[in-house]
Amino acid sequence: MASPQRPVSALSPEHPLLGFLAQQPAHGYELHQQLATHLGHIWHVSLSQTYNILTRLEAQGFITGTIQQQVKLPARRRFRLTAAGRRRFEAWLHSVTSCSVHAIRVDFTTRLYFVHALDPDKTRELIETQIAETQHCLSHLHTMLTDLPPEQIFNHLGVELRIRQLSSVIEWLAECGAALGIQVAR
Repeated sequence: MASPQRPVSALSPEHPLLGFLAQQPAHGYELHQQLATHLGHIWHVSLSQTYNILTRLEAQGFITGTIQQQVKLPARRRFRLTAAGRRRFEAWLHSVTSCSVHAIRVDFTTRLYFVHALDPDKTRELIETQIAETQHCLSHLHTMLTDLPPEQIFNHLGVELRIRQLSSVIEWLAECGAALGIQVAR
């Protein structure tokens, strides 16, 4: 029986591990190598962290592992997604990343990788949805800036920086589309 699900940060490396398992079953070391190869500049996860996450995911019922004996080598575990793990991955895959530069760099880029790999026809929609969400956040920040009293100089500076960052993110999102050969609406 799965243990109660504890909240996991949206920026947890469990999502890319579930994503690689959505592509095909794999051993822990293989999953770690895939993460390092395909998303290594986004996620910095040690091999021991990978195994700890896999242990937690298995205890929660999101993956299951089977032991495979090897000749002259220690046995190893091959993991695959369970139905619950697939649902968890799909829910994350079809969600929208919060309007934080860090979250967009880590979470959105990871989501973009898996959408493009698993369902390329949804790539444009993912990028355009993130652009719309970021524009909505920008609108909110502009309103917040307008409402700030002029004497709150440091609050003005902080909000202005966030506006500039998110404006750059929107340009970068459009460039993501261009890099993947997709024309996106801004």
